[in-house]
Amino acid sequence: MLVEVCANSLESAMNAQNAGADRIELCSELAVGGITPSYGLLKTVKKNLEIPVHVLIRPRSGDFSYSDREFDIMKENIVLCVEMGFDGIVSGQLHTDFTLDVERTKELIGLSGNLKFTFHRAFDWVSNPLTTMKQLEGLGVDYILSSGQQNSALHGIELLTKLNSESTTCAIMPGGGINADNVKRFKKNGFGVVHLSAAKFTERLACNPKVSMNSPSFLADQGFFVSNIDTIKNVLGEVK
Repeated sequence: MLVEVCANSLESAMNAQNAGADRIELCSELAVGGITPSYGLLKTVKKNLEIPVHVLIRPRSGDFSYSDREFDIMKENIVLCVEMGFDGIVSGQLHTDFTLDVERTKELIGLSGNLKFTFHRAFDWVSNPLTTMKQLEGLGVDYILSSGQQNSALHGIELLTKLNSESTTCAIMPGGGINADNVKRFKKNGFGVVHLSAAKFTERLACNPKVSMNSPSFLADQGFFVSNIDTIKNVLGEVK
């Protein structure tokens, strides 16, 4: 069974390689489901890792329906990853009605060239997973990362197993809560690959700082936050 580790830093990537993982998915900010890593992280990981690296292409947190400008950013990042010699791309896009954005996903796959392409966990939002899987197979996707549309892959194993039995050219990759206690269940059910972060909290400060820099109010699956023109103008109007 192939084991992919979702690595959010150089240290995580190196730990995955040293532990014997088969490959990594490189991203940043696990707390929001991952976003595209910085150029500096890409360059450093490419320099230090020998196992295959697939890169997450997701311009922001929140939903998976992107503006034209955001889509341009995604395409630029894929071109960069191809030029840098990475092994795979992890990405995808939905319409706001939770159906697959076929045309844009097709374009992302095309830009990825010979790199492996994984459609990420946006799949867990689609309204018809079996139909969507067939669409993705038709586009040439290599992997679908999914928790079976549940909070964990173990809870979603019934749908995952059904998808796996009906897939023909695309590997279904369970992800979400995979650990040493349950991974054999997925191998027994016929999966050839699993995805996990294996992340453990590392404490660096002896005491809590005076002010938290985390802002839970900015986390929302239904959309995202953006600087507001009127709000900025109102502030400027008071001081300019």
